[in-house]
Amino acid sequence: MRFFKQIFNFYINSSIHVGLSCYALVRMTQYMFHISEGDIVANFAFFGTIVGYNFVKYDALARAKKIQMRSELKVIALFSFFALFPVIYYFFQLQRITQLAAVVFLSITLLYTFSFFPNKKNARNWAGVKIYIVALCWVGVTLGLPILDSGILITSDFYLKCLQRFFLIFVLILIFEIIDLANDDPHLKTVPQQIGVKRTKTLGLLLLIPFYLLEFFTSNLDKNQLIVNLILVLMIALFLIFANEKRSKYYTSFWIESVPIVWWLLLLLF
Repeated sequence: MRFFKQIFNFYINSSIHVGLSCYALVRMTQYMFHISEGDIVANFAFFGTIVGYNFVKYDALARAKKIQMRSELKVIALFSFFALFPVIYYFFQLQRITQLAAVVFLSITLLYTFSFFPNKKNARNWAGVKIYIVALCWVGVTLGLPILDSGILITSDFYLKCLQRFFLIFVLILIFEIIDLANDDPHLKTVPQQIGVKRTKTLGLLLLIPFYLLEFFTSNLDKNQLIVNLILVLMIALFLIFANEKRSKYYTSFWIESVPIVWWLLLLLF
């Protein structure tokens, strides 16, 4: 039992799970825009998310705090190093414009982690900004990269999906911020810190409404997508309502990060 728990914790802590979430959202985009060949960009997003997230999460432990790395962190660092090779491989398989966009998001990740300006904190610690940076990066990687790499014409549907995807990620991050409220630095000025947990939940529930309604404005209305989106909205609403500071870390690191995967699997089922 202990062995399986260690395997599960490694699966979560090494960002494989969040990588699968990113992969699922890329596949969702490819389904929505009828992109038949997209393995390269999907795999790039998967491995890139693993490397990027591990770099951001463990940089403070390995570099800033200068503490000795536990054996698990050493394994994760080694795993991330080997994951970097498929990232490089798939990067050079992408279209040139997709590569440029990927570099932009890499730069944002570096800005999020490092401080490039004297006497300034990194973007991760900019008050009230973190949620927007993370949401925009997810929209860019899971929607922008597959569209750019496919070379299809960008229409109004693309902008509608970007807005819809932003609302989805924003609400999911709100749940993270509610769970982390007790541990977050007050200077971060997260949404729950500024308006309280109750109003944060209300905001999240309200944002789920335009997330669902935007589907009706797409040029090719997909009935299956409407059914799947309704199930998704109800699921996220329940996660949001029952979110509180006393929830286990798995509430967000596994269940909330499973939402994009469930969204994609539901679509495959329907």
